Amino acid sequence: MMDKRDPDTHAIIGAAMEVHTLLGAGFLESVYHEALIRELDERGIPYEAEVELLIAYKGEHLATFFRADLICYDSIVVELKALKAIGGPEEAQLLNYLKATGIERGLLLNFGSPRLEVKRMVFTPR
Repeated sequence: MMDKRDPDTHAIIGAAMEVHTLLGAGFLESVYHEALIRELDERGIPYEAEVELLIAYKGEHLATFFRADLICYDSIVVELKALKAIGGPEEAQLLNYLKATGIERGLLLNFGSPRLEVKRMVFTPR
């Protein structure tokens, strides 16, 4: 159960649980992405989809960028997966997104397992 002091991530996870309950595992990530966007709209959760995240190096932006699946409430990076299980590479990807944006909270949501997998990450820059 999510901490009541973080109602925003709790709301996003609730929307993701509804999507997973209705669709189950087995679809492509793009299906879950579209369904979650519809669920976020229905619940009035603010988001931006497919957000380009610029990477700075020595004060300059690189031509290479990341693309976050969603940023909700202007303060939570949400990365979606449809894998049998999530692990180190997926967690590292979300951590890099948090570093690139300076956003402190992130959610990694995996729809590919029999139960929705949720990994909440908090990154505090040094």
